[in-house]
Amino acid sequence: MLIGDVARRSGVSTRMLRHYDALGLVRPTGRTVGGYREYSAEDVRRIFHVESLRSLGLSLKQIGRALEDPALTPSALVGELIRQAEERLAREQELLERLRAIDASAPTDWQAVLRIAELMRELHSASAAQRQQAVLARPEDVPVPPELLAEAVLTESDPHVAGALRWALARSGGDGVPALRGGMHAEDADVRRRAVLALAEMPEAPGAAAVLEDALGDPDTTVRRHAALALGRQGVAAAVPTLVGMVVEGSNDVDAAEVLGTLSLDPGCTDRITTALIDELAAPTADSATRIRLAQALVELAGTAAQEVLCQLAHDDDGAVALVASALVGVLTERTVADHADDHPPCPSP
Repeated sequence: MLIGDVARRSGVSTRMLRHYDALGLVRPTGRTVGGYREYSAEDVRRIFHVESLRSLGLSLKQIGRALEDPALTPSALVGELIRQAEERLAREQELLERLRAIDASAPTDWQAVLRIAELMRELHSASAAQRQQAVLARPEDVPVPPELLAEAVLTESDPHVAGALRWALARSGGDGVPALRGGMHAEDADVRRRAVLALAEMPEAPGAAAVLEDALGDPDTTVRRHAALALGRQGVAAAVPTLVGMVVEGSNDVDAAEVLGTLSLDPGCTDRITTALIDELAAPTADSATRIRLAQALVELAGTAAQEVLCQLAHDDDGAVALVASALVGVLTERTVADHADDHPPCPSP
């Protein structure tokens, strides 16, 4: 079969067939009297083999090795192809994100495109100082797509740069919540922690509260705690169990107690919070340190029920708890005398 016939049957151009011949990849078995290439049926099958391997992304050099080297295992070569394909996809995905970020900024001229491209380059700098400077020193008249800032927040490990990025995102006036919501589904707990911290600084952003409420069920305790503090400051009662747990565990317990105090200003939450703290006080696993933290949380609450519990704790069998409770009762008494003494009668004498 002459080269023209092979080209028509295989779909491989005559130019490429000559190239295969020059590389020694597919050499025709014979020649005609006139010196033309003549391919056998086996040669044509080899051409189809070459084209099949090319469709998998193999280079012509790799194809030659695959067809000639019996020591080259398919698994090794395919594994290398998978790695190369993953790297290409990662590069293409990064390019796609950059293009989308530029498009989201609605550039009016090429100068605006260049400014956003420069910012993206600086945000990927190996220098934390340069990344931070890129965020803080940008001109006010250069809008930065919130999606770009949100993506940078999710990948930033330096706490100072991360803080600057969260600040910029909160001030961007745009909607970075969708990107942060995606971060909340990341397998890496560090990424979810960065996302929840950013959401906590965007309380007015549409959809932020819903994402934070979902975060209360996150498997990572740090994520749950950040979400609870943020929601509690927004007056969301769903945060109460996590906040009470933080007091019990002694993790950011002061912040948690203050937020519980703010939530207790809502009459609908007061009894719920007080009851939860009382239940923990009575838990058999509550040691002295835990009960002291719970007493300190009670003093933050609105209403008379918390003071009544503290009055009881002032006579607790645990001397340390009784001492702290007595001091807290004194604080409350001074506070109520200054404000409205009739609302909170003093503790009865023992």
